[in-house]
Amino acid sequence: MTIFNKIFASTQDKWQPIIKQLEQAIAKDAVIRRKEEVLTYECDGLANYRQRPAIVVLPRTTEQVAAAVKICHDNDIPWVARGAGTGLSGGALPVEDCVLIVTARMNQVLDLDLDNHRITVQPGIINNWVTQTVSGAGFYYAPDPSSQIICSIGGNVAENSGGVHCLKYGVTTNHVMGLKIVLPDGEIVDVGGKVPEMPGYDITGVFVGSEGTLGIATEVTLRILKRPESVCVMLADFPSIEASGAAVAGIISDGIIPAGMEIMDNLTINAVEDTVATNCYPRDAEAILLVELDGLAVEVAANKKKVAQICQDNGARNITSANDQETRNKLWKGRKAAFAAAGNISPDYFVQDGVIPRTQLAKVLTEIQALSDRFGYKIANVFHAGDGNLHPLILYDNSVSGAFSKVEELGGAILKLCVESGGSLSGEHGIGADKNCYMPYMFNETDLETMGYIRESFNLKGLANPGKMFPTPRTCGERANAQQKASIKDAQLY
Repeated sequence: MTIFNKIFASTQDKWQPIIKQLEQAIAKDAVIRRKEEVLTYECDGLANYRQRPAIVVLPRTTEQVAAAVKICHDNDIPWVARGAGTGLSGGALPVEDCVLIVTARMNQVLDLDLDNHRITVQPGIINNWVTQTVSGAGFYYAPDPSSQIICSIGGNVAENSGGVHCLKYGVTTNHVMGLKIVLPDGEIVDVGGKVPEMPGYDITGVFVGSEGTLGIATEVTLRILKRPESVCVMLADFPSIEASGAAVAGIISDGIIPAGMEIMDNLTINAVEDTVATNCYPRDAEAILLVELDGLAVEVAANKKKVAQICQDNGARNITSANDQETRNKLWKGRKAAFAAAGNISPDYFVQDGVIPRTQLAKVLTEIQALSDRFGYKIANVFHAGDGNLHPLILYDNSVSGAFSKVEELGGAILKLCVESGGSLSGEHGIGADKNCYMPYMFNETDLETMGYIRESFNLKGLANPGKMFPTPRTCGERANAQQKASIKDAQLY
């Protein structure tokens, strides 16, 4: 037996009583403990940070989640909740010697009430499945992250996810009416309800976006919307990214609120066309602006003319539009594939998620380019232009020694730039393990202490997703370097 296997066997012996309790509370086949199986869960979409959990459990019901959490609470074992694992901030990153509670098997629609425009689902249901469930009746679910075909509602709740349509319709918190929650001591509570506004403290609002530090949502009641009478998608291409940003500011200042507005730069345009071949995006454009208008047919027609004029006034070269669904989907296809397309032009990429005021778009994009030149890494820009949510993709090669440390430093510089410009550290990806050391750049000591009081009121022992959201002694580059060394060591042991 190798030294590693002896160490692993010793560790497993320590966990045997906990494993037995979990198997009795949930099911034997719902408890994963073999080292090669738990390896699957060592990271989320932020793959640079890795840590194997000690045990993974796959509950199917609220009661099973509560049982797992209670066992952890009684034995002082940290635990982390995970949905589909698509998060990009390390929010579902396991911590050392933790139990990972995965909600992927909790993927059922529990109640559908079309008359009152609501649906209740388990957290493991995929975002796009909600719309598929109600589309036949003329409804849809508005929050639509680019990962909507694979990300789960539970993760959307944890990170307060947004998407293309968040400009007009808001992010996840604007569509969550009620929750069933398992608290960190295993207690089951209901918050919110089936009406838009409930008396008392807005605990639902506190919980959405808390990134698993306050408990686990096991049932989610969502608001669904009726399909609009008319939808039009417009594509305008520009000779500069600054001109496209000016068009965005012009559209909003004119009082038009599109369903969504997205900008992609030249690097992203060509990556997308090479990957999914929409044949819609002009390769020589420095930037394209996608604008979706929806509402009554007369309103859409009037706003379409106004948007076209504003784009022309700001230097747009060509403007195309589509009202039929097939062509609209084709225009959006490239934007939805932007992150995946970046993987075809670079061995690795690191995505950030800062937010800035719309009026600062041109200035900040110029400064991001300056940072790109200074650090020596290309940056592909794609973002929710309407609400200023930037997604700069830093392109690099992780096989180059020290590259990620530099890229992480560059990502931090972009986040600081966003805050200095009057913006935020995150628009939808969350803080997680990636950005917690930057929280003091946005919040003072009293702010952070107050948020800590809220966390402690739910999570007194600190066992629920420890080390996330708030600064800890091991943060950012220090954490990444330690975890990369650990991953290399594990690979050598294997």
